[in-house]
Formats: sequence, structure tokens, C-alpha cells
Amino acid sequence: MLLGVLGHRPLALARAVLAALRGRLSALCWGLTPLVLPLLSWRRRSGCSPDTPAAPRKDKDETVPTPTSVNYHFTRQCNYKCGFCFHTAKTSFVLPLEEAKRGLVMLKEAGMEKINFSGGEPFLQDRGEFVGQLVRFCKEELKLPSVSIVSNGSLIRERWFKKYGEYLDILAISCDSFNEEVNVLIGRGQGKKNHVENLHKLRQWCRDYAVAFKINSVINRFNVEEDMNEQIKALNPVRWKVFQCLLIEGENSGEDALREASKFVISDEDFEQFLERHKDVPCLVPESNQKMRDSYLILDEYMRFLNCRNGRKEPSKSILDIGVEAAIKFSGFDEKMFLKRGGKYVWSKADMILDW
Repeated sequence: MLLGVLGHRPLALARAVLAALRGRLSALCWGLTPLVLPLLSWRRRSGCSPDTPAAPRKDKDETVPTPTSVNYHFTRQCNYKCGFCFHTAKTSFVLPLEEAKRGLVMLKEAGMEKINFSGGEPFLQDRGEFVGQLVRFCKEELKLPSVSIVSNGSLIRERWFKKYGEYLDILAISCDSFNEEVNVLIGRGQGKKNHVENLHKLRQWCRDYAVAFKINSVINRFNVEEDMNEQIKALNPVRWKVFQCLLIEGENSGEDALREASKFVISDEDFEQFLERHKDVPCLVPESNQKMRDSYLILDEYMRFLNCRNGRKEPSKSILDIGVEAAIKFSGFDEKMFLKRGGKYVWSKADMILDW
């Protein structure tokens, strides 16, 4: 009997020791609860499981500009041969539609509010269907406040407005002169067609289909003396963007360029005199070479940002390969000049008060 009792004492002693340790451990855990629970709560908010170390937070680099307004030159091909063109037909490449859409989604996620489709001539690709589908995608799917196109207008048909007009905020038509002979000298000749007559037809279609109408003019040696007051006021665009002819090495200047624009160049004084002559046009938006050179975010046909700070277009890697934030660091974009030149304005037709 005694041996039986003694045989059980080590086991009973061990149980007593374990019970005491368990009590102390419980007390210790409860003492740490105020520290542990907030940590677990923070991990749940940050998307981490309690057993997974929390990843360090990645704040956006404040030195990286936001791509608020982007100009996507998805094609370099054009049916005109403007002598001063600074985005010439050096390739025939166009991204597949779905890849272009993927890039646009990335830009929207990075902060894009306005997209402008340009070229080349954007209505050359699939007779306007390519740009039409991008316009609709940006409005319907991405819900962008502003979608615009810059075109020479020669290939646009009314059926395009019927199909895609509701998704387009602004149509900008390039018109450098209201003298057809000057248009031919510049390279905007349409054979038997009249560029100015077509401009008026497009203006009416924009009224009919509720698209804001804009005119872009490049002031150069052949039109710098022209008085356009009467014609511009009659057309009544929402904006008349007036550019000073700009040289870009490798595009319209230099040995590897497809154009030689030196004969089109005007002085700053000539440009100022043109502006003075048209100062009473309320929609006039002037842009000198200084304002224009670094204040545009330009994507080429490969969705690479183009840096013009050294007088030529130096491409980044494609946003499709390295992302928007990494690529935009090499864009040379001057965000302050973008704002100074009025780059952000009322650009959604829903916010415009217009007599359609």
C-alpha cells in the first residue's frame, strides 16, 4: 500500500508544477494583451494575417509627376505632309487594341483625368474605328472626365459621330490658314478637296452631335502675317490653340529627320506680333516654344514617354513593361509649366456651357 502511494508521488508533483507554470503563463499573456491586440488589429487592417510579417508601406514618390493629362500618339502615319511636323512617320507600328487599353487602365490608376489621342492622323487606323473604340473605352469603362482627339479632319465622316460622338468631349482640328494656297504650301493640301470648307463641315457636325470644337494652328513663316480674326470668331471654337513653330531634332530637324522645318521657323517677336493682332479673340490660347517644349506628357506608339528637354525626343521604357511611375520619371515633364500655361481647364463637355 505504501509503495503504491510513493509510486504516484512523482507524477502528482509533476502535475502540480505544470499547473503552477500554466497559471503564471496565463497571467503573463493577459499582461501583454494591451500590446498584442493593437498589433493584430493593425495587421488585419493592412491586409496581413497575424502570422505574416507586415510589408513596409510604399508611399508615392512626391517628385514623380501625376499624369493628369496625357497625349497618346498611337500612330505616326499620316495622309498629310506638313513641313513642320514634329511627330513624323518614322514607324508604322500601332499597338494591338487590347494592349492599348491595358496601358490606358494603368494611366487611369496613376491619376490620369484627360486623354488626348493624336498621331500622325488618328483616323487613318481602321478608318477611325481604332480611335473610336479607344474613345468609348475611356468614357464608358474608365469614366475619364475628358477624352479628346487632334486630327487634320480630312478622314472624319458623319457616321463616326453617330457611333462615337457621345463619348468624345473635344475634337481639335488642325488649321493653319484660311487661305487654301497657304495650306498647300504648308503641306495640308487635299487635292480637289478644300481644307477650309471641310473645317466648316466638321464644325457643324460637332454642333449636331454635342462635341466641343477646338482649332489648333501652328504659326510659321507662311501664315505669320495672316489676319484670322473674322474666321475664328465665325467658327467660335471653345479654344483656339496657337503654337509657335518648334524644331525637334530627329523629327523636323537634323540629319536623321524626315522633315526640314527650318524654313518655317519664326522669331519670338514675330510670334508676339501675331498674338497682338489677335488679342481680341476670346478663345485664343497662345503657346510659345518655351511653354510648349516640356509641358506636355507625350506617349509614343509603344507607350513610351518622350523627353524633349534636350531638343529631341528621347523615349523612356514602355509603361507596359515597367509601369507608369517608373517610366514617367524619364519624361522630362515640367508640371509647373503645364499648370502655368493653362494645361488644366474645363475640359469635360458636361461642364461646358455651349450653344450646340
